[in-house]
Amino acid sequence: MKSANWRLALAISFFSLAVFSTAWAQTPAVHKPQLPRSPSPLEGHWSGSLQAGEAVLHLVLHASKAEDGSFKATIDSLDQGVYGIEVTSFTQKDSTLHFNVASVGASYEGRFAADHGSIAGDWTQGSASLPLVFHRQPAGAGAKKPSDAIASAEGMWQGALEGNGMRLRLQLHVLHDDQKQLVAALDSPDQGVSGLPAIRVSQKEAGFHFEIPVVSGVYDGTLNTAKTAITGTWTQDNVEQKLDFQRSDQLLELVRPQNPVKPYPYKEEEITFPNGNAKISLAGTLTVPRGPGPFPAAILLSGSGPHDRDESLIGHRPFLVLADHLTRKGIAALRFDKRGIGKSTGNYANATTEDFASDAEAALAYLKTRREIDTKKTGLIGHNEGGMIAPLVAAHSSDVAWIVLLAGPGLRGEDTLLLQSELILKTAGVDDEQVAKTREFNKQTYTLVRQERDPATLEAKLRDLVQSSGMSASLPPAAFESQVRLMVSPWFRFFLDYDPLPALQKTMCPVLALNGEKDLQVSPKENLAKIQKALQDGGNQDFQTSELPALNHLFQHSPTGSPTEYGGIEETMAPEALNTVSDWVLKHTAP
Repeated sequence: MKSANWRLALAISFFSLAVFSTAWAQTPAVHKPQLPRSPSPLEGHWSGSLQAGEAVLHLVLHASKAEDGSFKATIDSLDQGVYGIEVTSFTQKDSTLHFNVASVGASYEGRFAADHGSIAGDWTQGSASLPLVFHRQPAGAGAKKPSDAIASAEGMWQGALEGNGMRLRLQLHVLHDDQKQLVAALDSPDQGVSGLPAIRVSQKEAGFHFEIPVVSGVYDGTLNTAKTAITGTWTQDNVEQKLDFQRSDQLLELVRPQNPVKPYPYKEEEITFPNGNAKISLAGTLTVPRGPGPFPAAILLSGSGPHDRDESLIGHRPFLVLADHLTRKGIAALRFDKRGIGKSTGNYANATTEDFASDAEAALAYLKTRREIDTKKTGLIGHNEGGMIAPLVAAHSSDVAWIVLLAGPGLRGEDTLLLQSELILKTAGVDDEQVAKTREFNKQTYTLVRQERDPATLEAKLRDLVQSSGMSASLPPAAFESQVRLMVSPWFRFFLDYDPLPALQKTMCPVLALNGEKDLQVSPKENLAKIQKALQDGGNQDFQTSELPALNHLFQHSPTGSPTEYGGIEETMAPEALNTVSDWVLKHTAP
């Protein structure tokens, strides 16, 4: 697949496409043969109507169960033409269901009816709480032609563009308007894009055609006799690719070949440990090699965003893969849900990087209670924001034997954001004039954040700035709301002016700092140089910095490094990155 062949013209975010790792989270499923199992009462499709003022929003919840027993779900908002919205923190306990929709700042809690035919509860968004009842849809309700269809191509279709280690799943929606004309929209869930509008949608006998002008894409296909499949060709940038669709209301399964499959050749334990100062309980997973021990151990610290213990994002579970690799190599691994996320208690929304550092210290204290752990050989592995947290802890704790920084920043927060935005936009083909305008606009928003301490007033001023600048025309409402919530948070205020160098200068334990050559979010050139100088200036006698060729911010092999590629890449973490980490840790924990 050519790197530019599926280039989505994404709206330019008013401060950055992502702050470190994006806050998307979903649990992937690996396509493996498995024994038949009884479906959970929750699995299936649920429809509900949300009365929001004078408007009624028709929502469809799609819930399914992964091999590991966890649930994953998406929501469609039919009236808004938005499909496949990620559901996060999805939990079911007895008859109660709870989930969040992080991208729109919403949550839902409801209870199943006795016959499991409905779920009655409340949808909470902002300061509003509205009643919402979901009703179970008949099996396969979205996998057939609508009853009022005027053309056999109407309905929901699933397909994927594949090649060169990438697989971008696509979801196509086809229906007709009140003028009996076919209309369509295309979702690319692995790139976080929904509702790309189609034009020139037509069906002539078995021939089906549509165009997506925003990405200069054209599709021509042929329906089979049963009207259950379309075989055809996608053309973009004068390059043709095979693209077939199957009639279905379920996204194609994610392909994540590195996700480990049980039974594991090591011990796995669900654990909880307290952070007494914060009066919270943190939940995680401890994996320990088989044998008498004691073993060296790594505490995994995830990047920015409401991450669970696996650092789940856009269908990948990097910390699941990393913990599995380390434990197979003889290194115990502790990974845990951030405070207020998953099974951990506490308030995520009000937490800063310093609070997350306090949680890392609590994890260190917990490992001291485990006989099978060699506490003199315990270290921290932090990815992006985790790469800020690790030096914060190591700078004043003798309990940290070593640290590994994976795409850890060496620049001040604002400088990281400005450079990140510039690199991502240039990689997407945005011209220098627009890049300069975006940079100036970003700086204005950061000035507002510093000057205005009241969250409500700051939010109002940010909205005014977006409107007066004309940025609102290119920014989707959901993206705007997500960015505003982030910028008024205590975390963002802290991050904006945080300088990681003082903590690095005080870090005396061995340090390994790695970046991917194609990392656009924490650029290796600028950040590794800063990290190296800080360690030298502080007198650290044992450190290594390294730029790994062809890898992106998540340490995947990547065509361009763009965040829009993360979800479409099947690889979760490159083997050379995994081995570099484990080889270095084993060298520094050898008897």
